Amino acid sequence: MTSSPETATPPRRARRGGGASGADGAIRTGPASADLSPEIAGASGADGQAGAEASVTSLVAPRQATRAERWRERADTARRVSTRLVRQIADVVRPLGWVFLAAAALLWWLALAFGWQEMLIAAVVVTVVLVVSVAFLFGRTTYEIELDLTRTRVVVGDRAVGGLTLANRTSRTILPSEVVLPVGHGRGVFQVPRLIPGAEHEEVFAIPTTARGVLEVGPVSVRRGDPIGLFERTHDRRQAVDLYVHPRTTALDGLSLGHLRDLEGLPSQHLARDDVSFHALREYQPGDDLRHVHWKSTARAGEVMVRQYEETRRSHFVVGLSTHPDEYRSADEFELAISVAGSVGLRALRDSRILDARTQNGPVRSLTPRRFLDELSLLGHSRPRQGGVVALAGAIAAHAPQAAVVVLVTGSKTGASDLRLACSRLPYGVRALAVVTDTRQGAPALQRIADADVITVGDLDQLPRAVRKVLA
Repeated sequence: MTSSPETATPPRRARRGGGASGADGAIRTGPASADLSPEIAGASGADGQAGAEASVTSLVAPRQATRAERWRERADTARRVSTRLVRQIADVVRPLGWVFLAAAALLWWLALAFGWQEMLIAAVVVTVVLVVSVAFLFGRTTYEIELDLTRTRVVVGDRAVGGLTLANRTSRTILPSEVVLPVGHGRGVFQVPRLIPGAEHEEVFAIPTTARGVLEVGPVSVRRGDPIGLFERTHDRRQAVDLYVHPRTTALDGLSLGHLRDLEGLPSQHLARDDVSFHALREYQPGDDLRHVHWKSTARAGEVMVRQYEETRRSHFVVGLSTHPDEYRSADEFELAISVAGSVGLRALRDSRILDARTQNGPVRSLTPRRFLDELSLLGHSRPRQGGVVALAGAIAAHAPQAAVVVLVTGSKTGASDLRLACSRLPYGVRALAVVTDTRQGAPALQRIADADVITVGDLDQLPRAVRKVLA
């Protein structure tokens, strides 16, 4: 079977545009010409093919940039390069170096403008000093640096001790230099002597911790500069290490605020087919476990009777720490509240309870004691619009309805009416305890507000004695 000339499939070379078919050199088929625009479909010969290629190219290829656009792109590139160069120079030149550069420019201008020999000599001297000082910036300081902190987690007031070891593992001698160790907002500077190949230098340092938080130790930077202090060049050689400064806590040994010793858990209102807290007997239903059949009641009633149980759960302990800034008289009072929350939470974790710590900003991760203290180290004040202890109690009721014990910690500016309202918003039947921190309090105080015990402490050491009063 042969095809007509109008519908014949063009050869492969013709389809690729490498040859011509027919007298006019254009290959046209019915479906192809139907997809083209009228101008391209009506063209024939070499001009028609060139027009089609031009139209397709105009849709695919980007247009050429105009002269104004090219100048604008060049200006943007030059601006970025110059900005980066100026920033690098500004990082190298120290304040005294800017003074010398300005003095050199002024002296050269006076010498050339007025022909003063004295100014020319002074300009030459200052320029030579600048050139010699710049020479100290060149060279590599390929130290092998090891930063070791004996402890990455300390308590407020303790000192963190660390060591910095620098070794020359190259085959050449490294000239004396300085090593900068940033610690938080400060930094320590160590003088490193000349190190021959294979030599080592060790520095021991101590970091005082006066406030709770997370300090970033490092990264270690090697600084090179001139003896006068005109220029310096630094580059980081090791990643930073986080030093967690935990809040102070106290041990609540022998104290239990909840149902810790109840090995069977706390019975709830939910009924289950299988548990350890017996509730009642009921008729057998398909799917019940035959192990729970009560045979004596079955023989007496004439119907198969099975045991029904109450669903039990472990003691769910919740610590609510209010971070509202208006509820505390001072920063020390807020730190005391964090220490109280940490002490109570650690006791709950050691008792293998389910701990749920929460602030106005949301939950505080408390899977392990270390993780719990790490999160407390990062805590700060919440926004006033997030509410105080009343809003915190509402969030606890919404997110922890199965709570068994709730401890609310707040400041001395929280009134009794707010505490009463906060305790009323907690889940029904929960055991509530409120701890108010007041640094003016000389001895712990105990009072009863609604169904909650309220303890007022002025120092962390007063907390164990105040809790014993509650349990008495």
